[in-house]
Parts: sequence; C-alpha cells; structure tokens
Amino acid sequence: MSLLVAASRSSSSSRVLSSAFTKRVIVGQGTLAASFASSAATTDYDSTEFPDYVLRAPTTDVTTLSNGLRVGSETTIGAETATVGVWIDSGSRYETSANNGAAHFLEHMAFKGTSNRTQKQLEEQIENMGGHLNAYTSREQTAYFAKVFKQDVPTAIEIIADILLNSKLDQVAIDRERDVILREMEEVNKNQEELVLDHLHSTAFQGSSLGRTILGSEQNIRSLTRDQLVEYVTTQYTAPRMVVSGAGAIDHTQLCDLADQHFGSLPTTSGGVDVSMEPAVFTGSDYRVKFNSEDVAYMAIAFPTASWTSEYAFPLMLMQLLLGSYDRASGMGANYASNLCQDVAENELAYSLNTFNTHYKDTGLFGVYAVMPDNKVDDCSWYIMNNLIRLVHSVGDDEVERAKVSLKAAMLMNLDGHNNVAEEIGRSLLNYGRRMTPAEVFSRIDTVTTDDIKATAYKFFNDKDHSLAAVGGIHELPDYTWFRRHSYWLRY
Repeated sequence: MSLLVAASRSSSSSRVLSSAFTKRVIVGQGTLAASFASSAATTDYDSTEFPDYVLRAPTTDVTTLSNGLRVGSETTIGAETATVGVWIDSGSRYETSANNGAAHFLEHMAFKGTSNRTQKQLEEQIENMGGHLNAYTSREQTAYFAKVFKQDVPTAIEIIADILLNSKLDQVAIDRERDVILREMEEVNKNQEELVLDHLHSTAFQGSSLGRTILGSEQNIRSLTRDQLVEYVTTQYTAPRMVVSGAGAIDHTQLCDLADQHFGSLPTTSGGVDVSMEPAVFTGSDYRVKFNSEDVAYMAIAFPTASWTSEYAFPLMLMQLLLGSYDRASGMGANYASNLCQDVAENELAYSLNTFNTHYKDTGLFGVYAVMPDNKVDDCSWYIMNNLIRLVHSVGDDEVERAKVSLKAAMLMNLDGHNNVAEEIGRSLLNYGRRMTPAEVFSRIDTVTTDDIKATAYKFFNDKDHSLAAVGGIHELPDYTWFRRHSYWLRY
C-alpha cells in the first residue's frame, strides 16, 4: 500500500486563514483571538440568518464582585431546580512535582467534614434536600457543584462554601483517603483509554506540569501532607481565580448576594506565592508498552495545536467532526459520513476509533485514539495518517458543511440540562472571560471556509512532529520515523 508522494507546496491560501475567517467573525475590535477574551464584545453578524430558537436563547448575567470573584448565571423561566457551583482556575497544571495530586486529593477531602459539619451531617443535609453534590478535577480546572430545588439554592451555596473554605482536613481522614485514591488509580489503570491518554500527555509534555497525571504519582498519594493541602488551598483558592455559576431556577441578584456573603472574604492575591502554571513545551516522542500475549492494541497519536482562545479553535472543532468516531458495535457498517470511518469499517481495521480535540490555556492536542486487533495495527495506522493529511489537500466543501451542521447540533445538545449550562458558564468565564451566545457560536462556525480547514491542517499536521502512546498487542505498530514520514504527501 503506497502513499502517493508529494510535493508541491500548498497555495498561500491554505497556509494562512482566509481574511474572511479572521475578519468577518470579529466580535468587538481587533483579531479573532482577541475577541474571545473581550468581556464587552459586540456582535457583527446578521441576526436574520439564524433560527428563532438560537436568537431566543436565554441571556447570561455576569457580575464581578469587589474582591474579583465573578458570578455568572442563566435563568430558565418556570424551572423548579437549579445547578449552582464554583469553578476554580486550578488543577494539576498548577502543581509541582512535589505536590502533584493535591487538587484531586482536596476534592476527596472536601466531603469528609468541615469545621461546621461532620461528614455524616453533610451527607444527611444534602440527602434531606433531595440534592446531588459533586466535584471533579481536570488538568486546568476544579469544580464543586450541586443540583437542588430552587428554594434550596442558598443552602447549596453555603454548603459549597463550607466544604471549600472550611474543610477540616483531619489527619486520620487524610490517611484513610490515601487508600481510596490508590484504589481509584488501580481502576483508572484498568481503563486502557484513560491510561493511554495519560501516557500521551506524559510523553507529549514531558518535564512539564501538563504532562503529569491528575491523580498524582503513587509516591505522592502516599506522602502528601496536611500542610501541603492547606498551602494549596490558601494559594490557589483566591477570588479572581474563581467563578460562582448557576443555571435553572436562579435569581442573579440573589446569587450575587449569596456569593458575596459566603465568598466575599476570599483573598484577592496568593500572598506573594507564584501560582502561575508552567508553560507547555511539546516534545515529539512516543511511549510504547508491548504485551505479546495480548491481541488488542490501544493507540493514541496527537499533534500539538492551539489554545481555547486561538483563531484556530473553531476550525479544529470542525476537523474533529470531519474525521469522526467509529464503533464496530454501532451497526452503522460503512455508512459513516467520515472518510476515515468508512475506511476503518470497510477494511475492519478497528473495534473503535475516536478523534479528540483538547484545548488548554496555551496549547492543545488533536489526534486519534484507536482500539484495534493486533494484526490490523499497521494498516489502521496508515489510514489514520492518510486521512489526517488529506485535510491539508483534498477536504471537500460538502464535508465541511456537514461538519458545521453536526457541530451546531452538538453544541445545542450540550446545553440540555442545568448541569451542562452551569458548567459551560463556569468554564467560559475562566477560559474566555465571558460566555459566547449561541448566535455568536453559529456565526463563528458559519464563517469557517474549506480553505480555513486546509490552512489549519497545514499549520498543525503537515510535516510536523507528533506524540504517540500505545499499549497492548502493538508488535505491528510502525516506528516513530514511519509516522513522521507519513505526516506529509509528496506530489509532483
């Protein structure tokens, strides 16, 4: 199976984003990237182009308190429940090698009792309200949120403030929780997809905080001290780094008053401690663990891309849908719209395949994760690389239009439910400094052209270094230089 070899250079239009993309979608003044972060942005699109349900989308109210804490909410008329929570600009990226795992450890400790409530009292109070309290830790953010009846919103905010700011961090509970987290680590390590993606970050951003796992190393889990956890809270949990978010049966004025009451005493600075994240330095490399006894291979290959606020963010989202996802158990056969998924289905190359597009504050990872029979690894690798680089040269207008419709649908579906809306408000205020309306999102999607897709693919994929992680029956997996050679086409 030979790849047609390449090389005339792509035209200038495929190397730089078209002026239509960089100018037509401007919100406010300046470049597209700058417009993401503009909190006072005004729109420049023709509202008559959008469906009524897009134009009638509820507004997002945002208020900044005197200490820098931001409060954002979306009210749903007639709703009887609400989701409220706190999103914090802090995760494993803000840790050092010495305290890696602290953010996740604190997530566990938050539910073990405070200076005002025992663990039992906390659990009973939430249960008696019929509420649900939850939390998660990612590489760049931590969130604590609750879903409750509208009359219980004040209590929910008070409880979240209590577990965040008054957690007891009892030494006996800390020691007990070490075993819980270690068992969680064992479960994560059994999930090959999570494990491979952790290895992918580790090799792609080796030596930097973005390459460390969210759970932390086993050594750190066993050795983290109470003092380290307390220090993490006092330096990371400052008002400007936090957002109180609510959706559903929410009164914005009430939410602001509650935030001021319970979070108004938060410090505005980290007390002179440097809490900036380490820059993400990408290293072209791979990580492989071969088991000759296994007949299934798990592989993820990725290229470094762009941040949340980059002008390339929306083309990358569309490219993710252009490549698509495949599952042999779905019954779709070869009837996928994606060329890559058709190739995989027709040649029975994989059990499943997913395209991922992950953004961070200063970088991103775009790639493909595949679960394959061990005797299909070589062929599947060829088709993955061929379809990635095809985006540089021959992606069609019809494909792009279909991806636009899919992306709009996915974004609207993601707004179903108060939990999703509250999370989007929290993440958007931390990442962009504001929340984009559905109409603005539709406008940004519509303005991406096929040439913009080619330009983005050329910038990030064409003849570029990659990172790769693979585990299992990978004896057919080509070496690094093979993938590197297949990151471009040679044409005459």
